Amino acid sequence: MKKNKFKENIIHGIFLLLGLITVGFVLLITIYLVISGIPAIREIGLINFLFGKEWASTAAEPKYGILPFILTSVYGTSGAIIIGVPIGFMTSVYLSKLASPKTKYLVQTAVSLLAGIPSVVYGLVGMLVLIPNIRNIFNIPDGSSLLAAIIVLSIMILPSIIKVSVTALDSVPKEYEDASLALGATSIETYFKVSVPAAKSGIAASVVLGVGRAIGEAMAVMMVAGNAPNMPNSIFQSVRFLTTAVSSEMSYSSGLQRQALFSIALVLFMFILLINATLNFFIKRNKE
Repeated sequence: MKKNKFKENIIHGIFLLLGLITVGFVLLITIYLVISGIPAIREIGLINFLFGKEWASTAAEPKYGILPFILTSVYGTSGAIIIGVPIGFMTSVYLSKLASPKTKYLVQTAVSLLAGIPSVVYGLVGMLVLIPNIRNIFNIPDGSSLLAAIIVLSIMILPSIIKVSVTALDSVPKEYEDASLALGATSIETYFKVSVPAAKSGIAASVVLGVGRAIGEAMAVMMVAGNAPNMPNSIFQSVRFLTTAVSSEMSYSSGLQRQALFSIALVLFMFILLINATLNFFIKRNKE
């Protein structure tokens, strides 16, 4: 008995240590970004940095306004969620409740493969297929645009939404559905009025993962969005995201420019933290 208790204490200590290590890494990243990002914000000015409309870090008189990057990230993530969430949600309901075992296996295998495709491959396919089609369909000079980035991001978030939502729906007790059907509800009514509400916390978690994937993506959107620091006044305009602003200039940056890039990373980090905290707040409130 004492031996088993000792083993349980060891296992508990290992898990506690691993958890503390994870939290420690997050704290270290946060502290590093704050220390590295604050100096540039102080020198440029918080208002000028966050609400400035022009980014010209290599000009004779450099300007460090990141409002175009913030709006582009907001619009791009919102567009991807608007397109990707309904598709992913309906696909997960179909796979969990309506698809045959063979169809479910084939589609879930395809979704898993979709999740394993590197970001650069999404960007390459977008450059070769999506951008020329956008240019031809809408008769515009260049297909590299916010629209192309939204479409690519909406595809990239599908695996996270589908896999987590299917798991949540599959975990709903069958007794709930049997009781609904016994009361005269149709199968579709049961799925959407009983199963989905019962799995809403898992579905909401999938949306959180999708938002994190969309807002944190860099390589794919850099290849299809044009990577130009323009205000996102149109979905057909070449734009630059917060993530691509850092990755595209960090290799040759120095001085205040390099510090400003760390400040962008800090803003992105706080932005993601705020979104996750907000979504998790509503998820927990719905559980209660």
